[in-house]
This record gives sequence, structure tokens and C-alpha cells, in this order.
Amino acid sequence: MSLSPGHRQRKAAQTLARIEETLRRQDRQFVRWLGECGAALALDPALEAPLQALAGRLADLAGGDTAASGEELVRAVNRLRRSLEAAAGVSPSDWDFADPSSLALDAGSRRFFPGVRAYLDDVRSPFNVGSIFRTADAFGVAELLLSPFTADPAHPRASRSAMGATAVIPWRRQAVAELPAAPPGIALELRGQNLDDFEFPECGVVFIGSEELGVSPEGLSRCAHRVSIPMLGAKGSLNVGVAFGVFMNAWRAALVRRGCATVQNPCRLGTDGL
Repeated sequence: MSLSPGHRQRKAAQTLARIEETLRRQDRQFVRWLGECGAALALDPALEAPLQALAGRLADLAGGDTAASGEELVRAVNRLRRSLEAAAGVSPSDWDFADPSSLALDAGSRRFFPGVRAYLDDVRSPFNVGSIFRTADAFGVAELLLSPFTADPAHPRASRSAMGATAVIPWRRQAVAELPAAPPGIALELRGQNLDDFEFPECGVVFIGSEELGVSPEGLSRCAHRVSIPMLGAKGSLNVGVAFGVFMNAWRAALVRRGCATVQNPCRLGTDGL
């Protein structure tokens, strides 16, 4: 029984996705097959001209006398498979996009500011939790502290949006009542001091509240500062993960200007369950 054009396109996209993964690992065993596949798709009458052109381009790169670079092949495969998915009505989610830097992360290579931490105060969305992990790793957060009701970083959606960061940044569960009095807490909230005017400390814990309710009253009681991001739009709000990124970039920049050094430590500072 022959497959419908849409079914063929989805199957081809799925196969190309698996081969793209091998190319990202510098494995070129399927390059010849890619050339044959591209040539066949370029002649497929069910495909529109732009898709046929992309397939022909892949065939030229993979089947030519001079082997294309891995980067060229990966991009050609990616463009073709994403275009096939779109033609078949498949819409990718944010976590479906592969990040080449997440293929083999080394926890010992990450640099961070030893006095910088973040507390996730009932952040409920696994996607947001994963995004915060990725951002925390990027901007040098030493450790993440998670409230008992914050979503599990091991949730599949969190793992996907974290792009490997949950495996390299230390984290643990801790109730607000269990937090030490020092260093000072900083609530990222509405109606606070303008972020542009805030004097960032070398040691501190930024509190990130829930998507619906913000930082809890218990969390606010542990914060010496309340800081807000200035906004110009009609909506006047940001996704919690985006807001955390804006805040952390400002904190990182302030510490760099002050000459605060980062450290590199191959030992994890503490992970939930250890």
C-alpha cells in the first residue's frame, strides 16, 4: 500500500532528523545515502518546487565529487527536513530544536560567580524551569534552589528546554523557611526599584516567583530588595524565564564591571537527592 504525500513527507523528515543527529556527532556514514535521498526527493512530483530545490541542493552537497563540510550538510539536512515538516503540517515546539552546544556538556568547564544563586519560588511550568536552568548556566549562577512546589527539572519538557543544563548546574530543593538569613534575597517583582538603578551585591539570591502569583509572601519576607524590569509596552510583563534572563545579564555585567572573578569547579555544589 502506497503512502500519501503527507505521510511520505513526515517519514522523510523523521529519517532526516535521525541522520542529522549523526552528522552533529561528526559521523558521516550516511552521507552517500543522503545524496541518493536528496536526488529522489528532488524528482518527487508531490513536492512543490521550493522543496525540490532544497532536496536537489542536498543531493549536490552529499553526492558530489568533493565532500561538503559537516556544517554545510547539517544545514542542508535541517532546512530540508524542517520544510518537509511544514509542508506536512507538523509545527515544531521550542524544545524540538537541537542545540549543538548541548551534545556533550562538561560540568567541570562551566564558570560561575560563587556568590550568585537563584530561588525558584513555585515556578510551575516545566518549560520555564528548564529555561531558567539554561539561563542560569549561561550567566554564571552558582546554584539553583527550588521550592517544594516548583516543577521537577527531570520532567521531559524541562529537560528539553534546559538543553542539557540540568545535568551541569547544581540544584536542590529547599523551603523558604529553611533558607539562611544571609546572603540577602532580591525579589524580581513588580513595583520595585528600577533594575537600571539597582546596586547588585557580590553575594545574593534572586527570588523568581510563580507565573501566576509572583514571589510568595514568605519569599518576600526573606528579601532585602525588590527589583523591577522597566518596560515600555502595553502588556507590561515578561515570561518568567525571559525576565530572569534580563535580570541575570544585568547582574553579570555589574559584577564584571566591578572586577569580580568567576570560578571553575569540577565538583557539584549539591544536587537534589545527594
